Parts: sequence; C-alpha cells; structure tokens
Amino acid sequence: MRMPIEQRFGKRVRDLRMAQNISQEELAFRCHLSKNYVSDVERGTRNITLKVIEKFADGLQISLTELFRF
Repeated sequence: MRMPIEQRFGKRVRDLRMAQNISQEELAFRCHLSKNYVSDVERGTRNITLKVIEKFADGLQISLTELFRF
C-alpha cells in the first residue's frame, strides 16, 4: 500500500528544505506560514490547499512540477 499523499508531500517538502539547508522556521518565514504549520505539513498531518502548495513552491524557489516529483 502506498503512503498517503499528505505524507508523501510532507516528506518531499522536508527533503527539499534539508537539501537547501534551511530550518523549518526559515521556510515558514519564506512561505508566510507558522513554523508549526510547516512542521505539520512535513509530518503529513495537514491536508493543505492549492494556495499553500504554491507558497511552498515559492518559498523553496522551485516550480510546482518540481515540488511534486516524488
């Protein structure tokens, strides 16, 4: 059975953040979100909106396509 999309997306965000060597706090600042929200997303406990997905792509300075390359 495949991992739920929320967990796959969260892992992708975490992997990309770690590759850029930035903290959750820095990513939260870049995305105009709270650190707790970023943490929840990375753990796969949030079902986020398309607007928030776009904020993550912008905050990580990558395309939406790249964000979804699991």
